[in-house]
Amino acid sequence: MSVTATKPRTPAPEFAENAGFRPFTLDEYHQMISAGILLDGEPVELLEGWMIKKMSHGTPHDAILQALYKRLLRLAPDGWDVRGQSAITLPDDDSEPEPDFAVVRGDESTYRNRHPGPADIGIVVEVAHSSLRVDRVGKARIYARAGIAVYWVVNVAEKVIEVYTNPSGPTDAPAYAKRDDYAVGTTVPVVLDGNAVGAITVAEVFG
Repeated sequence: MSVTATKPRTPAPEFAENAGFRPFTLDEYHQMISAGILLDGEPVELLEGWMIKKMSHGTPHDAILQALYKRLLRLAPDGWDVRGQSAITLPDDDSEPEPDFAVVRGDESTYRNRHPGPADIGIVVEVAHSSLRVDRVGKARIYARAGIAVYWVVNVAEKVIEVYTNPSGPTDAPAYAKRDDYAVGTTVPVVLDGNAVGAITVAEVFG
């Protein structure tokens, strides 16, 4: 396998300080998977060239995942599906995140031969506890650069769902222009293609 070093994006402290490896391209990452260097289901994802170890799940995290999955699936209209902890393909060649959820166009047969890309994705969701800084800053930068329209950070510690919208796209400092926080006692609108298809009660998510 041919492996060549690449320069990481800068600044990327959310990833570099957690990675412990040199940066890799997406092609190198795929080669390592194909060669069996990274096993199927290995708890890592490639973010801005850094192979980041995924955080272990505690009981609250798993309970929140289940609550969100059931509610998102119920609200997904015809022509949309909910994928859990599966890879998405982004335009850059140095990231392949595996968000906790992605609400995507199509059904279970649509992505047998490829991962969803930005045009396929309505909402990306990350459930964040110990990973809050990575999800709120680093992954928000990646998703904003890719033009993902709606990004949720489910902030476990504060029991708040942070909804990021109006992505900048591929600028020098990619970011979301708008953030709305939904605390217990409120409901979060589920918006696909600019249309609200329902809402999720925050209290139901956090139990």
